[in-house]
Amino acid sequence: MRIALITDGIWPYVLGGMQKHSYYLCKYLAQQKVQVDLYHFNESKYDISKLEFFTEEERSYIHPVVIDFPKGRSFPGHYLYKNYQYSKLIFEHIQPQLQNYDLIYTKGFTGWYLIEQKHKGKINCARIGVKFHGYEMFQKPPSFKIRLQHLFLLRKPVRALSRKADLVFSYGGKITQLIRKIGVADSKIYELPSGVEAASIADSTVKGAEKIRFLFLGRYERRKGIEELNTAINDLIHQYKQLKAEFHFIGPIPEHLRMRDEHFIYHGEIRDKGILQEHLRRCDILICPSWSEGMPNVILEAMANGLTVIATDVGATNVLVNEKTGWLLAEPDPELIKNTLDKLIKLEPRYIYEKKQEALDLIKNKFTWEKLIHEFCDDLLK
Repeated sequence: MRIALITDGIWPYVLGGMQKHSYYLCKYLAQQKVQVDLYHFNESKYDISKLEFFTEEERSYIHPVVIDFPKGRSFPGHYLYKNYQYSKLIFEHIQPQLQNYDLIYTKGFTGWYLIEQKHKGKINCARIGVKFHGYEMFQKPPSFKIRLQHLFLLRKPVRALSRKADLVFSYGGKITQLIRKIGVADSKIYELPSGVEAASIADSTVKGAEKIRFLFLGRYERRKGIEELNTAINDLIHQYKQLKAEFHFIGPIPEHLRMRDEHFIYHGEIRDKGILQEHLRRCDILICPSWSEGMPNVILEAMANGLTVIATDVGATNVLVNEKTGWLLAEPDPELIKNTLDKLIKLEPRYIYEKKQEALDLIKNKFTWEKLIHEFCDDLLK
């Protein structure tokens, strides 16, 4: 079996949730001895030609094709323009190989030109699947400016490509509902969640200390709801004379945007996997108050390390977070976040511990890449 995996970069050469999903998809397809023609580019200090983040055996099944992403000055609509040009460059490279593939998997706008050519009947090839991370352009935006970008720039091409592709990949949950709403038939939708490596999962959960340790993991981005979270925590601090809780932040939070209070503890960006796991396993509850999401890697990684989760019910979050494994918020409203935090601080520790255990068990049983890739190969490559 041979597939073309056409990406907008893979982790860690390009950072992002979509890029990490591409990395693991490529890695575990190679472990299943599927030949993978990997189309990607580099935005890091690493030597992309070495593919040093794969094993020697995995590399024997991966055939990288490096295509530089177009550069140039910014202008209104430059994001779409550059993505379209990148898709044309990819098409030029892949066209002579089209008859060699059993499946063509495209991420974001990378298959734009390819999908159009097939839809017009100008080429003949295997099924082309498209994956837009979380279809965030159809989710609720955090600001008026972003709403305008969604309405006037992104929705039209995403809707068109989703309808024209042979397959549309979804993480599941509310993302599948969004894909249906934009006119894609159920027969074209394939749900492939994200996952974690089985070896990275904690053996057991850790019982909490006297103070509940909450965690925000990620960069300072408007879409992630960190401003609403900060407001909620500050309101909660003012409500108590002595608050038995700590709020840990891991990620590149700019110094001038950090809260000046002893309850806020900032660890900065942590890239070392072992050190990150140590920090995760000392916490109890991940907070993910996003405005929009795909299937957050931070939730998967937190649950795999024995944390329960508070998250807004967006994207495919509800595939992971439910009444057994955590708490879902209707929206990233500061008052709603504060009230939820307040309720959890007052809970008996055993209730939080039970949810931590349920979260860990869910990941072990359903969301390992070893399991997910078997299902993917059985469904689409046989």
